Amino acid sequence: MRAIIIGAGRGSRLQHRTDEVPKTLVEVLGRPMLDWILEALAAGGFHRKDVVFISGYAEHVVRARYPELTFVRNERWEHNNILASLLCAREHLREGFVSTYADIVYEPGIVERLVEAPEDLVLGCDTEYRARYVGRTQHPESDAEKLSAEGRRVTRISRNIPPEQATGEFIGVMKATAAGTATLIEGFERAEARFQGQTYREGRSFERAYLIDLLAELLEGGTAMYREDTAGGYMELDTLQDLSMSESWWNAWKERVSRA
Repeated sequence: MRAIIIGAGRGSRLQHRTDEVPKTLVEVLGRPMLDWILEALAAGGFHRKDVVFISGYAEHVVRARYPELTFVRNERWEHNNILASLLCAREHLREGFVSTYADIVYEPGIVERLVEAPEDLVLGCDTEYRARYVGRTQHPESDAEKLSAEGRRVTRISRNIPPEQATGEFIGVMKATAAGTATLIEGFERAEARFQGQTYREGRSFERAYLIDLLAELLEGGTAMYREDTAGGYMELDTLQDLSMSESWWNAWKERVSRA
């Protein structure tokens, strides 16, 4: 099993902070987001030699700082999105993987729980996500990749789920076994054959699709998916406003843990 970091994009909403480095190297709480991610992956048993970094913007900077990672370049990173970026690493996926967005910080325990989960497709879920959207005007709650579930089984994933009906937010970290990977790749290839160059889901072209678009289609087709939760131990850093709020978000999670 490999760990896959989807890190090809620039992160233009972080403005000057990504003039010379990709989004994942912007510092949060004193160190780059990528360091936080690698620490979390290590808690799940992934050494840096096990990590595949999908690169694009300013790839040379990441290569210079983290030479021990395996790099796969998304040559069309300016023209596609997370789903296509993940599939650039197809050759590394087939024996199973844990994938993660590159612009997030999250508690290491969620990776451990995903790896240990017995099911083929398991999604990380933040059940306390709504607290993080209070005052977050540059990235509103309507943008959250929300999911609904019955117990541990995920029933729906979409930005369009009303917040009061959502179980939580998909945190951009998921586990797929070899069997789960085969399901994902087959689903991607079917969708690519039907929708390449056309509108896919929620008004987005297939090339600009998000990972949740494929997950939603698979769910609708009857594929079983499950969740492992964190209660606030996650934050996405998409804007300068997010960076300014990150310390208060992280401290709120640590306080919640200390009270538990």
